[in-house]
Amino acid sequence: MEQQENKHKRRVRYSGKYPRRFEEKYKELQPEKYADTVSRVIQKGSTPAGMHISICVKEILDFLQIQPGQQGLDATLGYGGHTLEMLKCLQGQGHLYALDVDPIESAKTKERLERLGFGEDILTVQLRNFSDIDRVAEKAGKFHFVLADLGVSSMQIDNPERGFSYKVEGPLDLRMNPQRGISAAERLREISREELQGMLVENADEPYAEEISKAVISARKSGKKMETTTQLKEIIEQALSFLPEKERKESVKKSCQRTFQALRIDINHEYEALYEFLEKLPDVLEAGGRVAILTFHSGEDHLVKKSFKHFYKEGIYKEISNEVIRPSAEECIRNSRAHSTKMRWAVRAE
Repeated sequence: MEQQENKHKRRVRYSGKYPRRFEEKYKELQPEKYADTVSRVIQKGSTPAGMHISICVKEILDFLQIQPGQQGLDATLGYGGHTLEMLKCLQGQGHLYALDVDPIESAKTKERLERLGFGEDILTVQLRNFSDIDRVAEKAGKFHFVLADLGVSSMQIDNPERGFSYKVEGPLDLRMNPQRGISAAERLREISREELQGMLVENADEPYAEEISKAVISARKSGKKMETTTQLKEIIEQALSFLPEKERKESVKKSCQRTFQALRIDINHEYEALYEFLEKLPDVLEAGGRVAILTFHSGEDHLVKKSFKHFYKEGIYKEISNEVIRPSAEECIRNSRAHSTKMRWAVRAE
């Protein structure tokens, strides 16, 4: 019997000097193997493909004051950058619970943290929305510290298969958990013009909400497809074609960002989940327990500010942040996605 030769498989070639497509960035997608490449990408102020750079790490740790032996909750696991730093603070004593609704990324993060030595003896990862913190606390007990980072992870934004970005061609999905609910494309097939216009205003403060909603419904009635990210982008471009040419490109870019944000918030029921989380939060905190929340747009920040002020007046929180904490100028240079970040904090009454 002849032995079959093992033929060497060549890497798929890409056009240009550097890979542009997400799936071609094989070095960035293997940070453990190509650490130098990843480091260079970060130094340039970019986020490597498949990674997420955590924001306000120092500010969060300075406030939470985590001590060995404490029990904490990372309500939004994501890539696990904040989680890792909090685990280090525990110094092998205590326990950290971490929640995420994304089955794809949470499994990767759990495996990554296990390889770094943080197994189930000190870290429990649950596939769960952070609105269920009361159920977590029922079994785990109350927490000394809680963190919620409400931003979308870079891994989700950059991967075209998830449909979170208008910049690359992909299915118009936008679900945090692609196994549940309806996609953004399905939502646009059924939504009324009035509802879409209201969604764009409420979820993203879109100044051209009327024009975009009219264009979407008109395209739908004419049989135009809205199954991909670029198909929706083209409709937004057409809706804003009345703008002067010199300002059109930037306006289209911002309206695309806001429209995708509004759809994402809607189909993932983000405001409803955040409201539930904020209402249940005081009951899962130990006396003197601390919570820090990162928000990325005005709607989220308003809900957090309103909740913290309400519970402070009720005497349930003994301290709250009077002003938002923002990333340093240096951090914003290193990570362009940090610009819109706002951090607020509260301390549970004794």
